[in-house]
Amino acid sequence: MMPRTEKAEAPKDRFDRLLKVIASQRFLSKQGLGNEVPFFICPYPADESVAMEAMRASLVNQLESRGVRAFEINLYDLSITLLRERGIWDEVLAAEPGISKDELKELLQGVLDPETHLVPEIGARLSDQEFDVLFLSGVGEVFPYVRSHNVLNNLQSTAKEKPTVMFFPGTYTHGLATGASLDLFGILHDDKYYRAFNIMHYEI
Repeated sequence: MMPRTEKAEAPKDRFDRLLKVIASQRFLSKQGLGNEVPFFICPYPADESVAMEAMRASLVNQLESRGVRAFEINLYDLSITLLRERGIWDEVLAAEPGISKDELKELLQGVLDPETHLVPEIGARLSDQEFDVLFLSGVGEVFPYVRSHNVLNNLQSTAKEKPTVMFFPGTYTHGLATGASLDLFGILHDDKYYRAFNIMHYEI
């Protein structure tokens, strides 16, 4: 059987659906997940990334008006912050013109490793924040230095108390033979990840 690719919803329909789902008590209390971690993927077409930025900001405001606190972490902004804090941001900028893409990728993958650097910093930020749902964005901007499935795998022990929604510029595909995979930009297979739910399919 061929893998099934989810058809993207129109932006307004996506916004209305997200607001309805995330503001629901069933979602916030993590019901219907079968003891799985409360990780959700919100796939959207990559060419709507700019519109999604505005939509997320509006979504945060609308949720707040309903008493739901959304805390957003942008992986790109977080990565730059970590590089600056470690004092190597300027070194990376200076080295980039003189090294190959593979060398730059290897360098950044080392200093932005999810297990040793990114996720511990996310955990520290969550411990200082009162929130009801975590938003993860900036997935496309950090590829290929940070892979979304690696972030989710390492977050399983850190961000399991509250629902997490990863905004993903691509598709979340399903097939009986291939399982589930995150396909960045609808083209690049970001390896298999089975434990997240498509938030557009969550019943309330």
